[in-house]
Amino acid sequence: MTARSKITTTGKKPIALLKVLNPFHVWGLGVGIVLVGEFMGWNFTVDKGGAYASLIACWVIGLLYTCVAMIDSEVSSTVVAAGGQYTQAKHIVGPLMAFNVGLYLVMAYTMLCAADALVVGDLLRSGAKVMGFAHLDPRPFVVLVVVFLSWLNYRGVFVTLTLNLVMTLLAFVSLLVLFVAVEPWQQGVVLQHQGLLTDLPYGWIGVIASLQFGIWYYLGIEGTCQAAEEVRSAGRAIPLGTMGGIMTLLVAATITWFVATGLLPWQYLGQTYTPMYDAATLLGSAKLQLLMFVATAFAAIASANGCINDASRAWFSMGRDRYLPEFFGAIHPKYRTPYRSILFLVPIAVSFAFTGLLDQVITFSILSGLLSYTFMTFNIIKFRRMWPLGSIHRGYEHPFHPLPALTLLALCCLTYFATFLGYGATLLSVMSFYILASLWFVLRRYPYVRRAEQFSMPWPRPRGY
Repeated sequence: MTARSKITTTGKKPIALLKVLNPFHVWGLGVGIVLVGEFMGWNFTVDKGGAYASLIACWVIGLLYTCVAMIDSEVSSTVVAAGGQYTQAKHIVGPLMAFNVGLYLVMAYTMLCAADALVVGDLLRSGAKVMGFAHLDPRPFVVLVVVFLSWLNYRGVFVTLTLNLVMTLLAFVSLLVLFVAVEPWQQGVVLQHQGLLTDLPYGWIGVIASLQFGIWYYLGIEGTCQAAEEVRSAGRAIPLGTMGGIMTLLVAATITWFVATGLLPWQYLGQTYTPMYDAATLLGSAKLQLLMFVATAFAAIASANGCINDASRAWFSMGRDRYLPEFFGAIHPKYRTPYRSILFLVPIAVSFAFTGLLDQVITFSILSGLLSYTFMTFNIIKFRRMWPLGSIHRGYEHPFHPLPALTLLALCCLTYFATFLGYGATLLSVMSFYILASLWFVLRRYPYVRRAEQFSMPWPRPRGY
């Protein structure tokens, strides 16, 4: 146990986060956050550039996230502490970057949680219409989902992520069932790709524009590193869970595109909130429709659950180091969870969910995530220079360095341009928000940071220092 894990005391006994998770929990956390993107959100790529553009975005952004998973697996299995990329930045770059990265993470996960709650509400409204309730208000259900999942996170990480694992497995299996149900081996019987697929309706500029929502296929897999302080063996669990997760998502994303574009016209597919449920509806099977209804709900709930877990760990870590008020760095004496951080983020997630602006909330989450991926490109290069291979123990060493970092940087820049094409005002407002937050940190919060206690890993002095 490191000195930084000793946060709160009861008498003389230190209270720390529990080390109870294994690689399956890490897989369930990473894939659970993301898999909702296979049920909704990804289809906005079709609206931007057509069905083929969506497929290109799926694979190009898949390459981006493969680089993210490789880099994250190395650094997170070495920097064994809650906070993920925030903790990495604290050790490798410095306080200002660490504050910004922590804020990126909290906002990305909180916005994603709000989007998930919106999906659950919209799904319940669709189900209510089928049952004859045309005017169901989904907002009470949005609040109920967020509050219940926050209570679950409050009570303990093991049960929380075990539930995530079960719901994620069921949602993934439902995609495989749908794939078999459309009889992909008999093109033209159920799937109608020949009649539905068209050339790029907006040309290659549409392909570039689609990259923005292509991130929704995989957004959140990097959250696996938030569990680093609560797994029994970070050097084993983080790489296995993260790399296994990205491989699962590449398969799920390709299946999703293949099924949906063979059943739904691209003009409709690019606008709906629940594409996979709508696709199942066209097959005329009540059982399959019910399965996809439940699976979409499970995917959204699992994602919101994982987001609350990850956002609270990042917020808690920043409070523990006094980047935020130390009040947020407390651990519950019984449940061993960062309970104050969990409770603090509930009204923020609900407030954004109540806006009802799914595409804007998704864009805010995407941009916050994209900023953290951009940081990772510089972070891994500096990490390798400061502590070369062989100087410290690494749980995983990603290959072909620095090619993944350079590839990731190039794809991030391309995705920024894609976002600017469709949501230029949102991009500028998000950047302005983080600039103002940085000024607040430098002017008001930095004097409280304990610089002497920032470096908590038992490593030798870095090269050049």
